[in-house]
Amino acid sequence: MPRVLGVDIPNDKPTFISLQYLYGVGEARAIEVCRSLNLPTNRRARELSDDDVQRLNSLLDNEFTVEGQLRREVAENIGRLRNIQCYRGVRHRKGLPCRGQRTRTNARTRKGVKKTVAGKKGVKDMRH
Repeated sequence: MPRVLGVDIPNDKPTFISLQYLYGVGEARAIEVCRSLNLPTNRRARELSDDDVQRLNSLLDNEFTVEGQLRREVAENIGRLRNIQCYRGVRHRKGLPCRGQRTRTNARTRKGVKKTVAGKKGVKDMRH
């Protein structure tokens, strides 16, 4: 299994699909990388020579922000938003959607598992 930037990429898939297992590499960038190195996109990852893997590593490391460096950059950006206490930073801190989605219903991905609030529904006033 070839290791690109410290990540094992799958052997049995075409190179451009295997490259998408790297954080920060999608379909378009994977195809762009293969074309710039003159690698056939449909060649299996196991068929890459050590030289090809080395060229992939150096190109991705020098030309693009991927893997750990990209994760750090994203975390720093979110941390900066939190520190300046802008609207998006506050939403990140509270674990709510940042991009204007509704939260009355939906938003379960950000809010987590539903927490039932006791006594919210069906409480009748007994003081007649």
